[in-house]
Amino acid sequence: MSAPLSLGIDIGGTFTDLVIHDTRTGRAVIWKESTTPDDPARGALEGTRRVLEKAGARPQEIGRVVHATTLFTNALIERKGARTGLLTTAGFGDVLEIARERKYELYDLFIEMPKPLVQRAWRREAKERLGPDGSVEIALDVDAALAEVADLVEQGVESLAICFLHSYANAAHERKIGAAVAERFQNLSLSLSSDIAPEIREYLRASTTVANAYVRPLAEIYLERLEQALRAEGIPGGLFLMLSNGGLTHVSEAKRAPVQLLESGPAAGALAGAWFGRNAGLERVLAFDMGGTTAKLALVDDGEPLVAWGFEAAREKRFLRGSGLPIQIATVELIEIGAGGGSIAHRSDLGTLNVGPESSGAQPGPACYGRGGTDATVTDADLTLGYLNADFFLGGAMKIDAAATNAAFGKLAGVLGVEPGRAAFGVHDVVNENMAGAARVAIAERGRVPSEYALLATGGAGPVHAWHVARKLGVSRVVCPPGAGAGSTIGMLMAPARVDRVASFTTPLAGADLAAAGRIFAGLEKESLDVLRLTGAAIEGRTVRQLADMRYIGQGSEITVVLPQDLTEAAVKTAFEAAYKALFARTPPGAAIQFVALRLSVSAPMPGTGGKLELPRHASAAALKGTRPVFFPDEGKTLPTQVWDRYALEPGVSVEGPAVFEENESTFIVGPNARARLLADGSILAEAN
Repeated sequence: MSAPLSLGIDIGGTFTDLVIHDTRTGRAVIWKESTTPDDPARGALEGTRRVLEKAGARPQEIGRVVHATTLFTNALIERKGARTGLLTTAGFGDVLEIARERKYELYDLFIEMPKPLVQRAWRREAKERLGPDGSVEIALDVDAALAEVADLVEQGVESLAICFLHSYANAAHERKIGAAVAERFQNLSLSLSSDIAPEIREYLRASTTVANAYVRPLAEIYLERLEQALRAEGIPGGLFLMLSNGGLTHVSEAKRAPVQLLESGPAAGALAGAWFGRNAGLERVLAFDMGGTTAKLALVDDGEPLVAWGFEAAREKRFLRGSGLPIQIATVELIEIGAGGGSIAHRSDLGTLNVGPESSGAQPGPACYGRGGTDATVTDADLTLGYLNADFFLGGAMKIDAAATNAAFGKLAGVLGVEPGRAAFGVHDVVNENMAGAARVAIAERGRVPSEYALLATGGAGPVHAWHVARKLGVSRVVCPPGAGAGSTIGMLMAPARVDRVASFTTPLAGADLAAAGRIFAGLEKESLDVLRLTGAAIEGRTVRQLADMRYIGQGSEITVVLPQDLTEAAVKTAFEAAYKALFARTPPGAAIQFVALRLSVSAPMPGTGGKLELPRHASAAALKGTRPVFFPDEGKTLPTQVWDRYALEPGVSVEGPAVFEENESTFIVGPNARARLLADGSILAEAN
């Protein structure tokens, strides 16, 4: 990489975080720019100019740009994607509405199920049929299928998803009609299920392929414009995108399958938690990322975040499984556990205090932003309780309207019938309890115990709330890494390139042709390396993991097992049974084991990653900035609390709580009866006495 600087851009719901990292020295410069919802790229480009100016760098010094965005997820949630059609096997046009024939709330008579992304009139059927083994039962009628597509195009369809029955076992029909459609309708965007999600289960595969088709035209236009805008700014480096699996990919792959980017920003937060956790010598970390809109949690074991092979997007009920659109992609296992700094507090129909899910977003933002917001938010509560410094918000770059915050809490307090200070504490405590409660359940479901972990906080609001959430969870160690307010962006800059691929392999383990499995893995690896080479990653240093979806014959779901290098029947059985016992404590006696699918994960380090991170520092004599009154719930009162300039602290220094550590992008709160010390990598580790 001839140009030495890396630029990370993470577009969130409230702020766009930008980080310039010098791969030679480790020097990092951070800037937070307000997100521009009408045109997210505009805020990203303005922030790019600002962070370059702050770093004293020139655009031509940027060797690569790494990007994550919530744009495509928001398009699903707000139903603002492309006009999308679906071509499927005759008789399966209603699969998106039939779904899994399960209600996520069994006794709710007014339940709202996720609305399909494709309206019924734009779902068309093709005369063709494959058997579960991929054999042709009914040959594809190409002319009839093209006639259906032609009618869709005439009606204004811009993007087409093609999902034929059992195409995971044989992609021939999808590829044949795909080629014919591409030749005849050259402006129509295409997504084939055999390319996007070649897995069993018709609804899950169709849902994923349709989601990809729904956002693909938006992704192609957005990424093309962003590339052009970066070049116009004089930035020569290539554009790389953060994936939901915690890795990076080249922009061409992102345009092909943008569904892989839906959880890119939160995944970067988990990756930051893993990276900082390893630097701090912590093997087990709860990566807690709380920004302006949501709070998410990821479990990091042995220095790596847990990975799942599917998630739900655009849920009708944020915390209820089954209420969203299933997306079958590799993704860092993220748990949405609560609200963000911009979440609005309000009185419920029962007269109780609720916080969220509505958010003030970037415009108008919390009342304290002075942009016209009148509702009390979590950030307003944190300001009222003394956790935030009105004169040092974003390092003093953003002027805070304290009068607007007071007015907002006066209004909320009047509705609730309490004092404004009590209302502010209620907002803060409700958010913390909601997050702790959701985290307890999620951690228990994975067979873990919270006290075995350290809580590592990132995001603008994460370090403000982490100490109190940890106390509710029974976690005694809390870590605030350097640059925590832009933690996701830092995580992106340290991410490897990664490709995940899957292939159908439905066969009993007993007597399975494992040589055939080896050939499938070899094909998947070749395909993965072709993608990795586009990123410029050091593929000679790649890590390859072979996995399999497996179950006992007769079960309706499977688990994903890391396969041993010794691909023998006995070794695979041992690996499966160990993974099964870890989840369910026992195995059914005498049950036969079955393969369902084979998965391959290939990652390789990117140039300039894995180095150190150095933030600006001041003279240590200026470390103590003074004291201010801060409210601590455990004590139920306001205490005079020392305020420390994080940039002036030396590694090894130890501070007794209560304490407030301020940096430009966030504030770390440590309660009484605790000790905080600065680690060698710049992280602050706070431990309860």
